[in-house]
Amino acid sequence: MSAKHPVLAITGSSGAGTTTVTQTFQNIFRREGVNAAIVEGDAFHRYDRVEMRAKMAAEQKAGNPSFSHFGPEANLFAELETLFRSYGETGTGKVRKYLHSDEEAAPYSQKPGTFTAWEDVPPGTDLLFYEGLHGAVKAGDIDVGKHADLLIGVVPIINLEWIQKLHRDKAARGHSHEAIVDTILRRMPDYVNYVTPQFARTHVNFQRVPTVDTSNPFIARDVPSPDESMLVIRFRDPRGIDFPYLLSMLDGSFMSRANTIVCSGGKMALAMQLIFTPMIWQLMDRKKKAF
Repeated sequence: MSAKHPVLAITGSSGAGTTTVTQTFQNIFRREGVNAAIVEGDAFHRYDRVEMRAKMAAEQKAGNPSFSHFGPEANLFAELETLFRSYGETGTGKVRKYLHSDEEAAPYSQKPGTFTAWEDVPPGTDLLFYEGLHGAVKAGDIDVGKHADLLIGVVPIINLEWIQKLHRDKAARGHSHEAIVDTILRRMPDYVNYVTPQFARTHVNFQRVPTVDTSNPFIARDVPSPDESMLVIRFRDPRGIDFPYLLSMLDGSFMSRANTIVCSGGKMALAMQLIFTPMIWQLMDRKKKAF
């Protein structure tokens, strides 16, 4: 962790909704005048799209049906840890982009599904903001999360996460229902071993819980809306959190435990604004005093 060069990480699995959370933070950064270096977790996958397909086929043939983007073999955990550590020490580090679509790839004259070249984080940024699968991951001697100043988990209950993934991958990526279910099953061991443990290390977790029937996520016609959900916000360390203020600002909210607030799912963006704006102020104030 670093006073001069803070690192903030959003962690959640595919379909959890971390992209929406990132948009909320970008609004906070813009309003508060914070110059953040944005890093996407996909940039630290080990293989590009074509290579990953070939590697999965090879692993399947070799008797390993669980090879996935969730596990260490398909990711550059050491390089991600090095980035967090380097940025905290010097305010820079090596990053690249994963080009998801034709639109993203066009400015680089590359094919979608490929990586850009490694380059340094631009000088003069106020903090590093990571959004992806592994912001708090620990695997063997590699510990990415210990270098972060603020870790945030985005964790819909598993049935909702699957519904969101099914609908997103069909609509945005053109995947078949069967292919998406196969992906969910293939990823499950790595999900249990490398994704879930991160949420015991995060400082704040946001878990959306539907109030409609999601008992069979594989036949759900619609994604439950935020207003059809409750939001469970858990603070690992509740000291310094102004719970009376948060309860007064989040209509209908209540505390289910001494470190947990429950509110309407539609209040997620507001809750994040209320909770994290003061935390970012503190990080920026600590940064200013450190120089």
